[in-house]
This record gives sequence, C-alpha cells and structure tokens, in this order.
Amino acid sequence: MEYFKELFTERGLRPVYAKYLSVAIMVLILIILCTAIHLIFKKFLLKLLAKFIEKNNHKWVNIMLRNQVFKRLAHIIPAVVVYNFAPVFNQYENIIKRITSTFIFLIIILLLDAVLDSANEIYMSYPISRVRPIKGLLQVVKIVIYIVAGIIIIANLIGQSPLAFLSGIGALTAVFSLVFKDSILGFVAGIQLTSNNMLQIGDWIEMNKYGADGDVIEITLNTVKVQNFDKTIVTIPAYALVSDSFKNWRGMEEAGGRRIKRAVYIDTTSIAFCTPEMIEKFKQIRYLKKYIVEKEAEIRKYNEANGGKGNFINGRHLTNVGTFRVYIQNYIAEHPGIHKEMIHMVRQLPPGEFGLPLEIYAFSRHTDWISYENIQADIFDHILSVASEFGIRIFQSPTGQDLRIRGNTEPEIIRKE
Repeated sequence: MEYFKELFTERGLRPVYAKYLSVAIMVLILIILCTAIHLIFKKFLLKLLAKFIEKNNHKWVNIMLRNQVFKRLAHIIPAVVVYNFAPVFNQYENIIKRITSTFIFLIIILLLDAVLDSANEIYMSYPISRVRPIKGLLQVVKIVIYIVAGIIIIANLIGQSPLAFLSGIGALTAVFSLVFKDSILGFVAGIQLTSNNMLQIGDWIEMNKYGADGDVIEITLNTVKVQNFDKTIVTIPAYALVSDSFKNWRGMEEAGGRRIKRAVYIDTTSIAFCTPEMIEKFKQIRYLKKYIVEKEAEIRKYNEANGGKGNFINGRHLTNVGTFRVYIQNYIAEHPGIHKEMIHMVRQLPPGEFGLPLEIYAFSRHTDWISYENIQADIFDHILSVASEFGIRIFQSPTGQDLRIRGNTEPEIIRKE
C-alpha cells in the first residue's frame, strides 16, 4: 500500500487522496485475489473431486461432499488470505484481523457441523446404528461447540481473553441447567435407552399415552419420532420412554413367532354327548381317528371298572365339544402357518353370557402383519365352518332374521298348547 501511496504522491496527488486511493486499490486487488482463489477451489477442484468420487464410488467422501464439507472449507482460504494481508492496511490491521478471524471461526463452526452430520450419515449406513444411534450424542457435541465458539467470537470482537468468559460459565451453570433442562434429560435418557438396548431404530413400539403405535424412525437428543401405521408421525420426549412404560414388539420379531390368541364362543345348548353314529363319523376324520380309538378304549376300561356301563350318568363318555377341541388342537398342530417350536394349545375359558369360550393360543411362523392376519383368518375360517359337523353352534347375538323366524314359529307353538 505504501508503494501506491508514494506513486500517487509523486504524480502530484495530495497525500490524503493518495492514501485513500491506495487503500481502494489494495482492497480491489484483495477482492480479485480472494474471488479467484474461491472460484478455482469451487469451480475446478470441487468438480474434479466430484468426478473422482463418481468414478471410484467413494461413499464416505461422497457423503461429505453432499453435506457441503468441502464447499465450506473453500470459504476459509480467502479469509486466511485477507487475514495475512491485514498488516498492509497499517492502522486498520487490528480491525481487519478481528473481523476475518471471526469469519473464520464461523466457517469452522459450520464446517464442524457438516462433518458431524456426515459422520452420523456414515454411521447410519452400518447395522450397528439401529442398536446404538449416535445422533443425540452428536447433538450434545454441537451444543458444546456452539457455546465455546460463541464465547471465543465475542471475546475476539471486544478484544478480551476468552478465558475471562470461560471462567464465568461456572456461575451460569444454574441458568444453563434451567434453559437446557429438556436437552439434559433427553441426553441422559438417550444414554439409558441405548446402553440398556431398550430402543432401536425400526422397533415397533406402543405408547398409548402419546398415541404412538408404529415404527421408530429417528432417535435424537430430545425426542423419539414414531411413524404410526396410519402414516402419522408422533414425537415422544426421550425422557418419557425412561420414566413411563411403553411396549416394544422387537422381542416378538426376534423370536420369529407372533401370538394368536382368539376365542370362538360355543352355544352351550348345543353341547352334548356323542352318539354312536357321531363316533363312527369322527373315526373317518384324519385328525381324530387315533384320538377316538384311544379314547374309546380308555373310557370302556373305566366304565367296566366303575360300573358305568349299566348307568349312563355314572360312566364317562365322549362329548362333541371335547372332540371338537381335540380336532382344533390337532388341526393347528399341523397347520403350515403355525410355529411348531412354540406353544400351541386350545383351551376352555370360564363360560359366560356369550357361551363357552374355546380359545386358540398359538404363534404364527410369520411376524409381518399381512401374513399373520392371513394365517389367523385361515384358521378361524375353517373352525367356524367345521363346527356344525360336530353338532356345535357358534354363539352370536340374535339378529333380525332370528327374531322373524322365532315370530313365525310362535303361532304353531301356541296352537299345539
């Protein structure tokens, strides 16, 4: 700058004007230089890097390029050039250095932010990310970086030592703990969730308090996002998953079997002892042949030993509901959709106002929703259709058709009376 000032003074220009003109020329030269450096880096080097990535398929570098890590790095180089040129401007040197160093700090913050985002995206590409998500931890690191960088920038602008501001953080701890209460609670909850393997991305969870019934799609510092099966998204505070109760269906998926627990209600007026004709008919059924033969021998032996042969009530006899239960048990035991290595049974529940509940308790081989419902529907379609073959009626509340039939039969009953 002194060179231009002396040159303009020798040409007859006043020293004041020569000074301002030399400053303007140096600023112009600096702008041209910084622009040229920036354009070379952005237009040439970044494009060259993008072609190299496309050719060699470097996943990590591609993610960093997509998150603008290198683009933000390109902004630092012109700022460093301006910082090094600051002594040229004499009395403006300190101001220029403060402004450029502040700008460099801001770019470094944005650069670290992009690097952390890239690190999270790279980590998410590995299966371990479902078990140990790190997004919440990276958010804590970002908060710490923002606080420290903000203190350094303010200290730099006012020309004070950052240590003076850093020493005051202890006095502001109570304020920070109040302002960032949710973040602190969420961070602690996130550590508990991941360390105890309570929650993973992709888990199906139920939490009625928050209307959540779907898959976990994101775990962050403060919240857990759940996409319900109706495609709505519910946001749950992270600490609520530790302090409250929620149901995680991951165990069902890992076990490989989904529970079927549903009952059919039998009209108790249709329950009766089996007649000889019914027994002969049941012997022709593949699922019952062995049972009928063994049971007949057992009952015959009991009746002969206990005098039940002469008195029907004193003896043991096959019932249609008991035979029906065994048929269902054998049917589901051989059903291709039932998990053979898990418990499967048919049990009677206490009779009630809707009849006798006959509950099927088993596990399907497939855990996905569609396959599970198809298997369950296939089993109960068969059970409801075959019940009449055992002389059993399935209970249901009377319909209008039932009442009309009953109304039409009432006059005949009255006439007979």
